[in-house]
Amino acid sequence: MRALSIAATGMTAQQRNVETIANNVANVATTGFKRSNLVFQDLMYQPLRRQGSLSSDAGTMVPAGVEIGLGVKPAAVTRIVTQGSLQQTGNSLDIAIEGKGYLTIQLPNGENAYTRAGALQRSAEGQLVTVDGYEVAPGITIPADAREVVISKSGQVLAYENQNSTPTEVGRIQLSNFVNEPGLEALGDNLFRETPASGQPNNGFPGDPGFGSVRQGYVESSNVNVVEEITSLIQAQRAYEMNSKVIEAGDEMSKTATGMR
Repeated sequence: MRALSIAATGMTAQQRNVETIANNVANVATTGFKRSNLVFQDLMYQPLRRQGSLSSDAGTMVPAGVEIGLGVKPAAVTRIVTQGSLQQTGNSLDIAIEGKGYLTIQLPNGENAYTRAGALQRSAEGQLVTVDGYEVAPGITIPADAREVVISKSGQVLAYENQNSTPTEVGRIQLSNFVNEPGLEALGDNLFRETPASGQPNNGFPGDPGFGSVRQGYVESSNVNVVEEITSLIQAQRAYEMNSKVIEAGDEMSKTATGMR
């Protein structure tokens, strides 16, 4: 009986859906996190009677055939890249990106990664780094005697050294854009990597056309909406239960058909 295997694909698909929702909820407080959404596709169909086939010698045709679907499958997990709300931190090195763009991060293996998590710190050498110690490109070093650091909306990093009233520009933060942001590969640790699907990065500075600006002393919160996730979770749970009921009904029908009761 096809109903058993069809419903089984539905239960498996909803299990993946619940796992996706669970990951969203788990990262509700993760800086710069972008929620994901599971997309489904129906499986292939088995034709029992093809539409357009001849139904008589007179040439009449069947207007609508008989096609039995074989279930559902998860097709993609898309990343929703809408802007998260900004949260004030009080840390002068924290930055939030308002609009499009990613910070470029240099990994220890020499590759570039990209992030929206702007919780930054200073390394022992004075370099601007992430919480994991990865250097923020293009490499900005803050002087050891800097008493105050100011980051403008256009990404200029200004340091007030000693008692000087005039700041010194020690670098400028660079942003990267992608044609297809959901095509980035998630590496964990709030990092992404470019893929053929995302396209190559387009580099620029905050405030340039097509790039967002930066806000000092803030970080971007997760864009997960807990109410929406709970609603999606209830829907997934109900769909899972319905598929389970189909399996129970199919089993009862099989027992009746085979006279095993």
